[in-house]
Amino acid sequence: MTMANKITIMRIILVPIFMAFLLYGAWYISAAIFIAAAVTDGVDGYIARKYNQITTLGKIIDPLADKLLVAAGLIGLVAMQKLTPWFALIIISREFIVTSLRIAAISSGKVIPAAPSGKIKTVLQIIAIIVTLCDSLYNFELYGISLSDLFMTAAVIMTVYSGIEYVIINKDWLKG
Repeated sequence: MTMANKITIMRIILVPIFMAFLLYGAWYISAAIFIAAAVTDGVDGYIARKYNQITTLGKIIDPLADKLLVAAGLIGLVAMQKLTPWFALIIISREFIVTSLRIAAISSGKVIPAAPSGKIKTVLQIIAIIVTLCDSLYNFELYGISLSDLFMTAAVIMTVYSGIEYVIINKDWLKG
């Protein structure tokens, strides 16, 4: 197994640990774990590209690890009443639909790479979750607007956009 894939698996293992601390109310620790897990997303990708460790397994588990981390963050924030359930529902629904389509494509022999908008979406989602976690500690505002609301709204908009773009780009495969 490649080093990049081991790092991705470590990110998956961090998800339930993050959730446990979040639900226990240990905001600082949960935020630190979430940030560490998010950073490993960039690290595993860098290692995979630099050392030619790009694998089919990595193409599957890396986005899955992202989805698990984001979904856990959103569900945890909803459970702690720090996030409107609609935001979480929209983001998680899009992730479930697109990931299901990607898995179906892989099972038919086609690997669909992530689009640039999908990568931007993931970064926005992670930033939104981090800001919301930290907002629970420090109430960040800009001109009276909550930064967590601002980033989460941007993440939802980009999530919807990237989902629509994904369907448009892959419409020929989807028609099947």
